[in-house]
Amino acid sequence: MDATDLGPLATEDVLQVAGLPLHPLIVHAVVVLTPLTVLALLLGTFWPAARRRLGIVTALAALLVLVMVPVTVAAGKSLAAVLGPIPAIERHEALGEMLLPWVIGLFVVAAAQWAWYRFGDANVRRDRPGFARGVVIALGAAAVIVGIGTLVTVVLIGDSGARAVWGGLLSG
Repeated sequence: MDATDLGPLATEDVLQVAGLPLHPLIVHAVVVLTPLTVLALLLGTFWPAARRRLGIVTALAALLVLVMVPVTVAAGKSLAAVLGPIPAIERHEALGEMLLPWVIGLFVVAAAQWAWYRFGDANVRRDRPGFARGVVIALGAAAVIVGIGTLVTVVLIGDSGARAVWGGLLSG
């Protein structure tokens, strides 16, 4: 996806909303929703009562993050193109592009976890308990790996973005 795919929002080569660049507006939604989704996934992994209460919400939140990340990256690329080649922004952009594979994994694991506990767990546990235990362990391991990877990536992206915006102001 590139900025031209979102043509109706583009004004003067920068994706904007009400005259403000879109990237700093929507990036905050990604920064808040992504860790909350990871938290919900991990709670659902290790706390059955939370998993039952959250139900499909975790998978839907992961889907929302999965949709928002490419839009945020496209808006960031649009803004970076106008700002020109600035090393701190180029680093932030490179790190930002690393998030999509993690949120794809986040969605896949969240959807698989929901589907397993909604449709497969009880029947398989009764018929093939060893296999069911293996699936639960695999889902738990996948949730921890994708959760940690996603959070670390979000923190690195956020740090580089903050340094790109505020680094010159605070170090001078």
